[in-house]
Amino acid sequence: MIARFKDLCLDTADARRLGGFWAGILDGDLVDTGDGDARIDPPSGRSKAESIWVNTVPEPRTVKTRVHLDLRLPEGDPAGLLAAGARLVREPDAEIGWWVLADPEGNLFCAFPPREGTRPGPFALIVDSADPVAQATWWSGVVGGRVETSDEGYASVVGAAGFPWDRWLFDPVPERKTVKNRLHWDVDLTGPEPTALIAAGATLLRQPDADISWWILADPEGNEFCAFAPRPTQ
Repeated sequence: MIARFKDLCLDTADARRLGGFWAGILDGDLVDTGDGDARIDPPSGRSKAESIWVNTVPEPRTVKTRVHLDLRLPEGDPAGLLAAGARLVREPDAEIGWWVLADPEGNLFCAFPPREGTRPGPFALIVDSADPVAQATWWSGVVGGRVETSDEGYASVVGAAGFPWDRWLFDPVPERKTVKNRLHWDVDLTGPEPTALIAAGATLLRQPDADISWWILADPEGNEFCAFAPRPTQ
């Protein structure tokens, strides 16, 4: 294991507006970080890894969201999400048994009917992929866990270190990644620097400098993620 899953980061044109939407539907607390960005803290008693940093960026969303959350609804339909500002993109039909929605900036996410024994809210992180098995295998080598595959071509990492949801699922899609992801994840390194990550196949995009104290890397399919050095112990 080279790293632990840390949290998510969401790019936006308006951190307060989009952060407010996601904090509302996730029952989280919106925290103003004082620098034009925001953070959504999960409800009390939930893992800090469920935090979402909402970062203001100059570029708008231009393509389909390649990374998204799947949510379990508290009730039988997404009326509450629509009232909060979500837009309905697709209803359940003969092919899918869930709703596809978009947040106020057009980022897609999926909402599933309630299921007995499960709590409402996020239960999976979904990543579009050209080779789901290879991606899941690579990430399980980084954060641990086991790889599960399906006849439909999906591959999931289950039991990854620090991962707060049921599964990290890589979804086969025909289109390749062309622009920076609007939603990405962070990891905490187990060592002082990302040498092992790079040796495993990650690409270094940016080193710590006067503006940031972490490394920005990309996985084998170009998905950006940030890696943080271990925190000093008291």
